[in-house]
Amino acid sequence: MVVAHIAVAPGVPGIVSLLSFRPETAGPLTDLVNVLLRAPNSLTRAERELIAAYVSGLNNCVFCREGHIATAATYLRDETLAAQVARDPEAAPISDKLKTLLALAGRVQQGGLAVRHEDVERARQAGANDTEIHDTVLIAAAFCMYNRYVDGLGAWTPDDREGYRQQAKQLVEHGYGNQPAAAAPPARG
Repeated sequence: MVVAHIAVAPGVPGIVSLLSFRPETAGPLTDLVNVLLRAPNSLTRAERELIAAYVSGLNNCVFCREGHIATAATYLRDETLAAQVARDPEAAPISDKLKTLLALAGRVQQGGLAVRHEDVERARQAGANDTEIHDTVLIAAAFCMYNRYVDGLGAWTPDDREGYRQQAKQLVEHGYGNQPAAAAPPARG
């Protein structure tokens, strides 16, 4: 098992260990992800999870990619489709609107200035409204932060696909930030 760069609870995976380490930042971070991925929206929860999974994959954040693929798959009841969208959205059997939003998210992942007027217009022509465009950009930007948080502190990334499935069931049922809390270990030096 890889050891995190800070003293987090052993055996607690990914961002969950980091949120447990610093509860005062956990609240705002989980509030944000709950609004972005779970609050009422014209984009489904599955679509928003797919955006998070796609951006996490572009950032090579295995923990977040696998977790959001599993959560999207739980909503969709289709693991193959969720994995395909995260890997290659243009070839996936999804709506043109979602394809354009994922392309927009990919531009955001490259950097905010990589977003072009044509990217936004393509999404609009495929039926995306301003709120969906706004939320796609914000989800992509936020997940660049979450991905860098997980990988930048070297959080443990399990290999067990079943663990991601179980976590996804919890998230679908209870939301983010409602996982069992791990005791925070003592701080290092």
